[in-house]
Amino acid sequence: MLPPIQRVTQIDTNYPKKLKDSLKTEAPETIWARGNIDLLPGTDTASNGNLWALFCSKKCPGELILKTHDLAQRFKEREVPTIGGYHSPIEQECLRVLLRGVQPILLCPARSIENMRLKSVWKDALAKERLLILSPFESRYNRQTVALANRRNAFVAALADKIYIAHAAENSKTLEFAEKVIASGKPVFTFETPANETLFQLGAQRMEPSAYVQKNKNSATAIAQFGGT
Repeated sequence: MLPPIQRVTQIDTNYPKKLKDSLKTEAPETIWARGNIDLLPGTDTASNGNLWALFCSKKCPGELILKTHDLAQRFKEREVPTIGGYHSPIEQECLRVLLRGVQPILLCPARSIENMRLKSVWKDALAKERLLILSPFESRYNRQTVALANRRNAFVAALADKIYIAHAAENSKTLEFAEKVIASGKPVFTFETPANETLFQLGAQRMEPSAYVQKNKNSATAIAQFGGT
């Protein structure tokens, strides 16, 4: 049986403090959530401090498609928790890879999740309590728009600890988003290739695909580090 949709408001104790800190007066009054609510950032979860957001323009150079696919594989193998809208083709491929693992995934559509059809692979992850579908949009927003995608991206960035942008095409909404989020002080990473020179000029950091894992007190796998310098 699928978990019901829950509402989390700003007066609830599990409302993420990150949203208020980052979005200020733009923080949503209510979040609609379906899945394991304990995965919500701010609660006592393994994702705290290491929740990665994944973004990519619709158009992406082949070299970066391969690098991003490999990165998603590493995240899956090292059980790195991720968050995103998973809308662009590369983001969708990352989600496909990540759903094969066991790590937490936060999925944030740019629309209401009420009356939204769920893919079978999402239902499986929901049943295993490793997927949380989140939306700051009420039921009347039942179609994705550019404006809603922009608001969703800000919502995702606020919840994330670190952001990976595979590629931001020139004059794209992703590049506008990257400029804003880097200026806000959120750590943004990407792979070092000529195609990403603009991101580095904005202040993105080099993505180093190396990591180490350590065991916590409960012998569960935890990620100690993943990223660049």
